[in-house]
Amino acid sequence: MKFKELELSPELLKAVERSGFEEATPIQSETIPLALSGRDVIGQAQTGTGKTAAFGLPMLEKIDTSSSHLQGLVISPTRELAIQTQEELYRLGKDKKVRVMAVYGGADIGRQIRQLKDRPHIVVGTPGRMLDHINRHTLKLETVETLVLDEADEMLNMGFLEDIESIISKVPSTRQTLLFSATMPPAIKSIGVKFMQNPEHVKIKAKEMTADLIDQYYVRSKDFEKFDIMTRLLDVQTPELTIIFGRTKRRVDELARGLETRGYKAEGIHGDLSQQKRMSVLRSFKNGNLDILVATDVAARGLDISGVTHVYNYDIPQDPESYVHRIGRTGRAGKGGMSVTFVTPNEMSYLHTIENLTKKRMTPLRPPTEKEAFKGQLGAALEEIESKMDENGLDRYLSAADDLLERYSAQDLAALLVKILAKDPTDLVPVKITPERPLPQGKKNFGNRGGNGGGNRRGNNNRRRDSRGGRGENRDNRYSRDGENGSRNRKPANSNREDGYKKSRRTNDSSKRSFVIRSNQD
Repeated sequence: MKFKELELSPELLKAVERSGFEEATPIQSETIPLALSGRDVIGQAQTGTGKTAAFGLPMLEKIDTSSSHLQGLVISPTRELAIQTQEELYRLGKDKKVRVMAVYGGADIGRQIRQLKDRPHIVVGTPGRMLDHINRHTLKLETVETLVLDEADEMLNMGFLEDIESIISKVPSTRQTLLFSATMPPAIKSIGVKFMQNPEHVKIKAKEMTADLIDQYYVRSKDFEKFDIMTRLLDVQTPELTIIFGRTKRRVDELARGLETRGYKAEGIHGDLSQQKRMSVLRSFKNGNLDILVATDVAARGLDISGVTHVYNYDIPQDPESYVHRIGRTGRAGKGGMSVTFVTPNEMSYLHTIENLTKKRMTPLRPPTEKEAFKGQLGAALEEIESKMDENGLDRYLSAADDLLERYSAQDLAALLVKILAKDPTDLVPVKITPERPLPQGKKNFGNRGGNGGGNRRGNNNRRRDSRGGRGENRDNRYSRDGENGSRNRKPANSNREDGYKKSRRTNDSSKRSFVIRSNQD
């Protein structure tokens, strides 16, 4: 379903279009019309399916900007998610001039109090800091018309149930309530019964991984070896359109600079970039001016980019669900794709947990040698020469060519052309990527969010109030959703090799690439 079919105001449609999005995801197309009609909605869908826009657009639609009262409240489990949601709502509501602010622990509460005096239309925040403002009488909820519980299951896992109930008790009973959750445990259902008016339950079936269309490989290597191995893989596999995932912002910046230094058309995106810069990079990627996009999980979340042939996980994700979202960028629309995950020796347990989640074993991939990489470079150079020859337009250069042929042999000139286009491994600029701290070992809850120890974290009710007044907001760091703060094989049609070194003709045809909306933060 296209967004223009959802009966949104021109201001919101303009913001959606400006973000490069056109088509609504299933959770958006099913919940937005219900929410616009005023119904209470329980939306159940995987992380990464666009839930922020699903509740954000209807809430923004209802905001009366002529009023200075608080009209929307969004409760988020972590400070990172609160910030991301605030930014997304700001972008979507910018043309309508909706004021949105975020409150969360670990930040200057005095500054937040001053911002609250500016009378925002929507407040997004974590439960502990929201309660703190409520108790200080700096956040008054008597005028709230739309209440959103985002990632409700995560908040329960973190022990925020009592805080959530305390906040809800301060919101008028005549409000509209929108609850979004990836899972639906009994405690979530009880919230629906207790605090919602005949809610409509929209359940989006968990997205089937297109595993049969994605060749999944892993390369076991030490951290300092990854970059050289990855560039050799790029030379051998010659992907048409690639996304490389790094765990942190610093990692993304260093990878993008290193790739550019070695002659690849690459740029990075992460949360520190301005929206204008981010959209500029994505536009270049869409138009074929970039071959490689380097991104953190958060920055790439919400982008459905068709035509991606390869995904490289430079850093294995700590959360196995993130792996599913990452490799899901390829293997779309019935086309094949490939994912390669780099794993250090002490990260093998994470690899096995991912395999248990996906129910598919990754194939070990032997790193290519320099000789194999150089052969791939030569092949790519010859393809580029063939492509340019097909374009022709050489008439203006023939006289210069005649002059060269009088001085040099045709073979030497052709060899020079290939040398210019192909990168000789012996001439490569050394690139050093700063090592990242290894992932924690023996993490019990890895791959089992809401499992052991998650639901009773409140336990003996002895959460400490931090020095800045935030209750329990230290959880915001431990449970960070933002990876930036450290993110049955059927062979694709163009692959008939067992080692993963498949070749594909490079193309500048960007007509097959398109963007489909997914929420940037979820």
